[in-house]
Amino acid sequence: MFQNKYKFIYKKIKQYDRIVIARHVGPDPDCLGAQIALRDIIKNTFPKKEVYAVGYPASRFSYLGTLDKMQEEYYQDALLIVVDLPDKKRIDGVDPERFSYRIKIDHHPYIETFCDYEWIDDTASSASQMIMELVFQTKLTMTSYAAERLYLGLVSDTNRFLFQYTTSKTFDLVSKLIKTTGISFTNLYENLYLRPLKEIRFQGYIGEHLTVTEAGFAYIKITNDILQEYHVDAATAGNMVNNFNYIDEILAWAVFTEDKNRGTIRGSLRSRGPIVNEVATHFGGGGHIYASGVRLENFEQVDTLVEEMNQECEKYKKGL
Repeated sequence: MFQNKYKFIYKKIKQYDRIVIARHVGPDPDCLGAQIALRDIIKNTFPKKEVYAVGYPASRFSYLGTLDKMQEEYYQDALLIVVDLPDKKRIDGVDPERFSYRIKIDHHPYIETFCDYEWIDDTASSASQMIMELVFQTKLTMTSYAAERLYLGLVSDTNRFLFQYTTSKTFDLVSKLIKTTGISFTNLYENLYLRPLKEIRFQGYIGEHLTVTEAGFAYIKITNDILQEYHVDAATAGNMVNNFNYIDEILAWAVFTEDKNRGTIRGSLRSRGPIVNEVATHFGGGGHIYASGVRLENFEQVDTLVEEMNQECEKYKKGL
C-alpha cells in the first residue's frame, strides 16, 4: 500500500525536476482549470522546476491561461500528472508510456489503470476540487492565479453547485480557497458565462428542433452544415447540453454533433434520473452516471444509442 495519498503525490512532485501535466481531449473549464492551476502551484512552490501544461488549446477558454506545446525533450526523466481523465485513449498530446513515472488525479468512475499511481475519487465534484484538496493537505503553495482557475473549474463542473456531486466537502474547500487567497470570485463569472449572440441564436435552434420521446428522452442531431450556418464549432454545440436542465417533460437528453475535424459524431449525454454512463460505455464512451460523453462513427450509431437511452428512460419511469 502507498502511504498517505497527498504526501505520496507531493513527494513525487518534489522528486522530479521536470513535470508534464496533461488532460483529456476536448477540454472543458474543469480540466483546463485544474491543469493550468497545478502548473502555477508547482512553479510557485518549486521555482527551479520545469513544469508544462500540455494539450491542444481551446480558444473558447483562453481566459483560463495559455498552454505549453509538447516537446520531445519533455519526456526525458519526467513525471506525468494526468488530471480529469479516466482512460488512456482520451489523453491529449502525450504518450504516457514514455514518462519515468505517471500519476492520475481523476473524479470519474474507474475505467482502466494506465498510471503508476492513481488517485480516483468519483465522489469529488471536479478535478479542480481534488487539486484544492491536494494543495491544502500538503506544502504546495496556493496562488491567487491558481485559485481563480480552480474556482472556475469547479463552478463549471457543478453548474454553480447545482449538481448532486456537490457536497459539504466541496463547500468547505471552496470556503477555504476564498479565505486563503481572497479572490474576488463574483468577478470571475463574466468570463465563464459571457456568450456571443450567435451562440444564443444557436441555442434557440437546438430548443426548437429537440426531438422528445414519450419516455422523456430528448435529443438533437447537428450536422456540419448547421454548425456552419450558425458559425459555431462542434465543441460549442456539445457544451450547449447543460443549458437544457430542468425541463419538465425531459428526464434525459443528448446533443449529437458532427465533428468534421475528427471524422466523428460527438455526443454529450445528461440526465435527471436515468443512468447514462452505462449506455455511453456500450459505445466506447463514459463519464459520470448523470453526465457522460461518446464519440461515434456515424449517425446510424446515434440512432442505436438513442434507442438504448429511450429504453433506460422507460425503465426509470417504471421504477425498474
